[in-house]
Amino acid sequence: LKNRIVMAPMTRNFSPNGVPADYAPTYYSKRAAGGVGLIMTEGVEVSHPSSSGYPDCPKLDSDEAKRMWEKVVSEVHANGSAIFCQLWHVGGIRKLGMPPLPEIPGFTPSGYVKPGKKVAYEMTLEDIEELVQVYARDAKICEELGFDGVEIHGAHGYLIDQFFWNAINTRADAYGGSLENRARFATEILQASQQLTSSEFQVGIRVSQWKQQDYEAKITEDKDELNAFFNILKSAGADFLHCSNRRFWEGEFSEDGLNLAGIAKEATGLPSISVGSVGLDKDFIKLYAGDHQTQTADLGKLYNKLDNKEFDLIAVGRALLSDPEWANKVENGQEDQIIPFDKSFVENYV
Repeated sequence: LKNRIVMAPMTRNFSPNGVPADYAPTYYSKRAAGGVGLIMTEGVEVSHPSSSGYPDCPKLDSDEAKRMWEKVVSEVHANGSAIFCQLWHVGGIRKLGMPPLPEIPGFTPSGYVKPGKKVAYEMTLEDIEELVQVYARDAKICEELGFDGVEIHGAHGYLIDQFFWNAINTRADAYGGSLENRARFATEILQASQQLTSSEFQVGIRVSQWKQQDYEAKITEDKDELNAFFNILKSAGADFLHCSNRRFWEGEFSEDGLNLAGIAKEATGLPSISVGSVGLDKDFIKLYAGDHQTQTADLGKLYNKLDNKEFDLIAVGRALLSDPEWANKVENGQEDQIIPFDKSFVENYV
């Protein structure tokens, strides 16, 4: 990579019928030309009718979609950046009536979307086996399209994270109970994806403690168990760990301690990616609660963590929506020229 800056995956809802918009190659390549070392695509729904939960999200399951992704990859590579595809299944977030098959319910490990709310479909062992292979086949497709790797989305309360979360995973079989069992769906996806792709192709996973259903939820509150969790993912073949914090500067177990990506790197030695409100003075929760504009935040805390080798790469999200040249401006000491973020940059595809 040309630097340690990653474009974070951000759902844009500009892909009607699962096909990336004509502007998508320009959208991604502008960030590559703007200095980003590694592009993570927005969440791409895996090729199963239960995977979708939001309108106009991209897919891989049509020739037209594949052609557009090939164009995206080609233009990003032409601007000197690598690009990984994020593979995504929303799980129980899906509501009945969503396309492509309105009768397909939301898939979950135990029927729960959040504690006490059993409203979704409980996956069978056959469902689990089928989806493991769906992820692996999509990883292979991504390699064939020219992507440099895939990121398995295992964070934020979506399907894989619903298996991790013991408050809603109440299964009594090999996919529930112990931490190792709750991670089994993810580890089987990692293993199957590695088996169908080359050794040069990168297969990693994104994880978080927090869930969209509960910002205070955690996979575990015990550091030793968290270390064990990360090593389970490493043993399954994860090439990197992308650890999502709402605020990257906050320690996981103490205010000034290692953040989630720091713990992952310390536990496993794998390349780790941190993320969370980089370059902004407020997190996305405050933004969408009505405080629609941010100011560019000082990057001193980020530099300190990188200098201390707490994590290897830093993912930048909203700051890159407002200013595709963010990385170049930071590198050239032009932080005072960065375009501040406001909510309009989410609503428009620029």
